[in-house]
Amino acid sequence: MIDSAEHFMQRALQLAAQARYTAAPNPMVGCVLVKHQQIIGEGWHQRPGGHHAEVFALQQAGAAAVGATAYVTLEPCSHFGRTPPCTNALIDAGISKVVVAMQDPNPLVAGSGIERLRAAGIVVEVGLLAAQAQQLNRGFISRMSRNRPFVQVKLAASLDGATALSNGASKWITAAAARADVHHQRAASQAILSTAQTVLRDDAQLTVRFANSEQAAAQPLRVILDRRAQLRPDQALFRCEGGPILLVYAEQTQPPATTWPAHVRWLNVAESAAGLDVNAVLSHLAVNEQINSVWTECGATLAGQLITQQLADELIVYLAPKLLGSQAQPLLALPTLTALNEATPLRFTDVQTLGEDIRITATVCYSDLSESATEGNRSVTS
Repeated sequence: MIDSAEHFMQRALQLAAQARYTAAPNPMVGCVLVKHQQIIGEGWHQRPGGHHAEVFALQQAGAAAVGATAYVTLEPCSHFGRTPPCTNALIDAGISKVVVAMQDPNPLVAGSGIERLRAAGIVVEVGLLAAQAQQLNRGFISRMSRNRPFVQVKLAASLDGATALSNGASKWITAAAARADVHHQRAASQAILSTAQTVLRDDAQLTVRFANSEQAAAQPLRVILDRRAQLRPDQALFRCEGGPILLVYAEQTQPPATTWPAHVRWLNVAESAAGLDVNAVLSHLAVNEQINSVWTECGATLAGQLITQQLADELIVYLAPKLLGSQAQPLLALPTLTALNEATPLRFTDVQTLGEDIRITATVCYSDLSESATEGNRSVTS
């Protein structure tokens, strides 16, 4: 018999994660109802417009919910959206205690759900497994707190850090298992960011393609930076069955005068010597498209730009057991450094073997870079 509050919350987090491909733009939320140290109801939010996790759990528990404790991975909502407030459902069901992993960063909630429950006489505890809950919904948190999505940069390279031969040949550096994993990563994101150069070089479709139909319908928005309007409707990107496409042009650039498919839209943003204003693109995706997370597949230039401008949150690097030599194309285009404390610090968070290849996940630690620069300046002036 499970008797640990942490275990019950861990179960709620497992339930929430089942909506990895379907919950967005809403957060992933799980709920477990416990009475006399026994689980009497479970639920998770499956898709926008559907019941929230608390409602599913209450429906399963029925009348037994009176006097039970609810373990919820995110603060119950207190406002009317597509569905009624979950706080009302918990109060009406006679729940006596609610354990919340983390407060909702959505300004429409932001503590008001907790206050509503406490005002109704329900005991509320906040913070159990908060770090895990924040990791689960880091994209939603980013959109709500920073007005931009969580950005993952996908990189595939040989062991000596090359992405292609000097002549541009790159198919395939990684093997089938790594390439299949990329499709799962795409499906878990709401947008794929790339460039016209990448599309033209690879004749890329940038769609989600699984070996089975498990999540075949999960097609992200494809966002292509095409500041000089190089792309045309006859390319595979536009012909294939995939999600909508947003072409991003420079401020004064207009799309070519031709007939575009109905699922293609465009956006104009400012540009500088560094290229298009990617920060403006990300803000648009968060505010206007409700995108929580962006999966980036691009060349060394944009990948380097995202890191240099401190817009990349996480690197997903697929390393193949190959050596391509010193003349091969590099992984990233980054400025030349003159001191080691200028190097962008990373924190490895996961390493997995995928068939013949290795997938390394690393968080980009910009705060550490700022501290390192400060320490360097102190050393110079001391």
